[in-house]
Amino acid sequence: MSAGRLLSVLLLLQSRGRMSARAIAEELGVSVRTAYRDVERLQGAGVPVCAEPGRGGGYRLLDGYRTRLTGMSEGEARALLFAGLPGAAADLGLAAEVTAARLKLLAALPAGLRDEAVRTAAVFHVDAPGWYREPDRTPHLPVFVDATLTRRVVEARYRRWRAPQEVSRRLRPYGLVLKSGVWYVVAATEGGTAATYRVSQVLDAVPAEERFEPPRDFDLAAYWAAYLEEFQARRYTGTATLRLSPRGRRRLPDNVAPEVVRAVDATATAVGGDGWVEAVVPTESTAHACGELLRLGADVEVVAPAGLRRAMAETVGTLARAYGLPGSA
Repeated sequence: MSAGRLLSVLLLLQSRGRMSARAIAEELGVSVRTAYRDVERLQGAGVPVCAEPGRGGGYRLLDGYRTRLTGMSEGEARALLFAGLPGAAADLGLAAEVTAARLKLLAALPAGLRDEAVRTAAVFHVDAPGWYREPDRTPHLPVFVDATLTRRVVEARYRRWRAPQEVSRRLRPYGLVLKSGVWYVVAATEGGTAATYRVSQVLDAVPAEERFEPPRDFDLAAYWAAYLEEFQARRYTGTATLRLSPRGRRRLPDNVAPEVVRAVDATATAVGGDGWVEAVVPTESTAHACGELLRLGADVEVVAPAGLRRAMAETVGTLARAYGLPGSA
C-alpha cells in the first residue's frame, strides 16, 4: 500500500471537497475497493474523514481540517513543467508525479483561487500528435529524460534511413523536443557536434556510468530553430510549376506542406477566366511531389518540370488501366 497514494487521497478531499469512493478511484487509477480501504486507513491514522451516505453523498474532511503536507518531491517539481501536457508527461514517465503535483498545488491554494484553477484546467486540453497517424512508440524515452537531467552518457542503438541502417552511438543528450507529437533527443557523440535523433527510432538505450557537461553556450531553443531552418533548406531541392482549380487551391492546405501553400499564395497568377491559377512551388523529389499532388486529382495539372509531368501521366495511366477504362491500353 502506497503512503504516497494515501496522501493523494487526503489532498483530493482537501482540494475537491466531497467525493465518492468511485470518483477517488477513477482519479487515482485504482479499484473502488482500494479507495474504500485507503479512506479507512486515513480514518485509522486520525485524519477526520467524514462519510455522508445517500444520493450525492461521499467522503469529506471535517470542516476546518487542513493538511500542511504539501512539500513537493524533485520528480513532482520537474513534472510541473508538463502539467498542461498530460500526454507528454505520460511519455516521459511523469504521469503519477503530475497528478500528485497538481493535487498539492490545488491543496495549497485558497478556496477562491482553487476553484478558478479547476475551472481553467477543465477548459484547456493539449493533444500534441497530428491527425491520420498513430503516435510514435518511445519505450526508451524515460532513459533519455533521466540522462538529460543527470548528464549521463547513453549507449544507444539507432535505426536511420541510410546504410548502414543500424548504428551504435555513445550519446550525450543535451535536451528533448516534442514536435507535432514526435519526440526528438538532441545529443552529441564524443568529440562531435549536436545532432537530432528521433526517439522512436532508438532500438536500445542503456545509461552508462560516464557523466558529461554540455557546452556552456548551448541553447536548446536556438539549436532547434536553426535545425528546422536547415532541414527546410535540405528538404526542398527543386521547384514545379502547377495549375490549380479553385477547388484544388481550397484543398491544398489539407494535402501538402504549409511551405507549398505559402508558395502558391505568393506566386499565383490567373490563367483563363475560370478561376484556375498558375504557381511555382518547392518540391522534395519527383516521387514525393507526384504522391502529394495526386491527392488533388483533376484539380491540379503539372506544367513543369517534364519529369514530374511524365510521372503524373504514367501514374494516371496505370490507374486507368487498372480500372479498365476505354483507351487506356
